Amino acid sequence: MLHNTDIYETLKYRLMTNGFEHGQKVKAEHLRQEFGCSASTIREVLFRLSTLGLVEFRDQRGFRVPEKSAEVVSELTHLRVLLEAEGTAMSIRLGGIAWEAQLTAAHHQLSHLEMRLQTAVDRAPFVDLWFAAERQFHDTLISACGSDSLRSTHHQIYCRFRQQLMVEDRAFDFISNNIKHHQQILDAALSGDEALTRQKIHDHLARRLMTAAS
Repeated sequence: MLHNTDIYETLKYRLMTNGFEHGQKVKAEHLRQEFGCSASTIREVLFRLSTLGLVEFRDQRGFRVPEKSAEVVSELTHLRVLLEAEGTAMSIRLGGIAWEAQLTAAHHQLSHLEMRLQTAVDRAPFVDLWFAAERQFHDTLISACGSDSLRSTHHQIYCRFRQQLMVEDRAFDFISNNIKHHQQILDAALSGDEALTRQKIHDHLARRLMTAAS
């Protein structure tokens, strides 16, 4: 039998990566049977996921995946820009060589995958790897900020942001710009230029602001 934490992480990943459709009802009984656990365990996990914003709970109606919303994408994008820009600036000040090495390694992995994705005919084998590597890079940007509150808030916003775009991002039509943007963010961060780094993070996410506003 899986531990509660394993069930939580499995469902969180599915909710972020199109394992459930927008607006879909999450049936606790089906999940209980799948994971071979008690009904109370599944409800506990789903309530934890609801505090993260990845499912919504309503009395008499149970749990449901949030609908796709242009307004929500816009709001989450603004919050990501604010949190990542500030968190990265703090990491530049506090992280030192160890953080720079971790960031470089995270970027190397992500860049390799995005280069492969750019030319791949069948992109399916890369989807899960890309989701993990992209999250790792953006987590590493703020990893040395020294604020647990900023990091936990960013994690919640990032999860909801990724869920909102879990369908359209699988087309990877943004991959060429991503390669350029991630390199620019890395270069700016390693140069120690906080203002430039903030601008490059904004530039990277700006298409979501324009999409949401259009």
